[in-house]
Amino acid sequence: MTRPDKEKRSFVHIGSVIRGMLKNHRLGTDTSLIRVWDIWEEAVGEVIAANTRPAAFKGNLLIVNATSSSWLQQLRFLKPEIIQKINHALGEVPVKDIKFKIGPVD
Repeated sequence: MTRPDKEKRSFVHIGSVIRGMLKNHRLGTDTSLIRVWDIWEEAVGEVIAANTRPAAFKGNLLIVNATSSSWLQQLRFLKPEIIQKINHALGEVPVKDIKFKIGPVD
């Protein structure tokens, strides 16, 4: 027996699911931090964005995954500039620090 009117299912990128969930569960000023996922490539540029991904927040600390240890080294030098670009793109100063670690970026 087949189910009538099977729902068509489509895949959704996990990032959009997380953004939606966080928007509903984070308060006030935290909402601007969630926008980091939306502005990431614009703020850091295509090359850095291809090798990094925002992973989480702890207060005003942004945790960013990178593809390799060589990227970690490069990102440490660029950290002040990246913080400035993110905050500029957001129009405020929610990110005070960034911690880079090796992790998934897709």
